[in-house]
Amino acid sequence: MIRVLLAEDQQMLRGALTSLLSFEPDIEVIAEVSDGQKAWDYIQQELPDVCLVDIEMPHLSGLELAEKIKVANLPCKVMIVTTFARPGYLQKAMDCEVHGYLLKDEPIDYLIATIRKIMQGEKVVSKDLAATLFMKEQNPLNEREIAVLQLVKVGLTTNEISKQLFLTKGTIRNYLSTSIQKLQVESRQQAAQVASEKGWL
Repeated sequence: MIRVLLAEDQQMLRGALTSLLSFEPDIEVIAEVSDGQKAWDYIQQELPDVCLVDIEMPHLSGLELAEKIKVANLPCKVMIVTTFARPGYLQKAMDCEVHGYLLKDEPIDYLIATIRKIMQGEKVVSKDLAATLFMKEQNPLNEREIAVLQLVKVGLTTNEISKQLFLTKGTIRNYLSTSIQKLQVESRQQAAQVASEKGWL
């Protein structure tokens, strides 16, 4: 029996997937959770065979969860199921050594077959994403610029960012200015949006 943990913040989709997977004689959904932190807590206790996770979830993203599983050297296989075909996200997933990366518009039969394949040691990426693996775009931002833009993304002001990162307001403005130039945009909000869409935050 393949023991599956399902982590998805959209309740309707989570319920539908659980119902569909429950019809399979060799698959058991042992837990369904709505955020990444709950998934991480459960994974450490129960060690499911497969973790079926969304990317954008509260508290911990699917990619952060995959990184934690990798660092902790847990035996769980991670399968990302997402609406995002962004090269940056896919590259991060590959760096985290996930076993599957599927788009949500794939047929349910394909998803079920993928669960079985990754249990046999295979790695599976949606066919529509195969070309994306060869289109890796280098992230031009350094760690500080990324940290600043992550805080811009959640709505913090320059003053709030400087307090949180223990840097002067002038230094924060410099990081924002270089980020805007590197990403060829006109504002900090646009910089945060572009970096996020490329999977760099």
